[in-house]
Amino acid sequence: MSASATRNTGIAVWILGLFLPLALNSAWVSVAAIFAIYGIVALSEDIILGRAGMFDMGHAVYFGIGAYVTAILNVTFNWPIFFTIPFAILLAAAFGALLAAPLIRLRGDYLLVASIGFNAIFVLAMQNDLFGLTGGSDGITGIGVPSLFGLPIESQSAMYWLDWVVLGIVLVLMRNLDGSEFGRALRYLKQDELAATTIGVNPRKVKTLAFAIGAGLAGLAGTLFAVQLSTVSPSSFKFTESVTLFAIVIVGGQGSIPGVLLGTALMFVLPQVFRDFAQYRYLVFGFAMILVMVLRPQGLWPRRGARA
Repeated sequence: MSASATRNTGIAVWILGLFLPLALNSAWVSVAAIFAIYGIVALSEDIILGRAGMFDMGHAVYFGIGAYVTAILNVTFNWPIFFTIPFAILLAAAFGALLAAPLIRLRGDYLLVASIGFNAIFVLAMQNDLFGLTGGSDGITGIGVPSLFGLPIESQSAMYWLDWVVLGIVLVLMRNLDGSEFGRALRYLKQDELAATTIGVNPRKVKTLAFAIGAGLAGLAGTLFAVQLSTVSPSSFKFTESVTLFAIVIVGGQGSIPGVLLGTALMFVLPQVFRDFAQYRYLVFGFAMILVMVLRPQGLWPRRGARA
């Protein structure tokens, strides 16, 4: 399928997605909303892993920062949900840039282990009620609903439309990123860092920016996640969540927007179709990841021109 055909198909699917609440019951609309949220956070992981080629196994940290920032500002300080979004994005992005300083000096397994360590530290800090704001192991409950022009977005259908529109915006941003000078710099670095430096690419600057952008988008997804569930807790951002996001990108296809969304659907939608086997989803997805890495290293839906 050509790039233009893929783009047109994607636009058509997104438009059709707007009508899902008219055809599905509230339970399935909720599943679709979760797909949209995790689609955003998986795409944000793909910026770091799929495009920059850095093994980030702690991405749930940025997802959690966005969720906790929104929860704290809304519940503790009574901020409207939409007012919390810029702070969720900026704090997650700043934290991503801060962590990038030591992480981008590492390679392969060392980067993997270091990012896992940061994930463990984040969860431990949340469990210990950091600054008396995070609620400990129980987390924060009672998160309010967003309001738009004075109208509360409280029904499941309205929440889904909000999530779906934000996913659409993120997809446009990802397409623009791919065609930008920054996107090309990421591809050059992933393919050959030494050669990239000879044509003027600054590896440290580009990698730090990749972490910041990926973390910021994950923070945005964290806000939507907090509002969707009306609660946040450390258990939602453990190492297993980072592994899930990592696996979604690997299985779906690194650097491939449709591939990442396919991986997200396999992880979060398919288990709902086969509910009797939902408890085995991590086992099945683990086997799928192994098979893909052995039989199809470029992923189920690889980026055009991707090499095994």
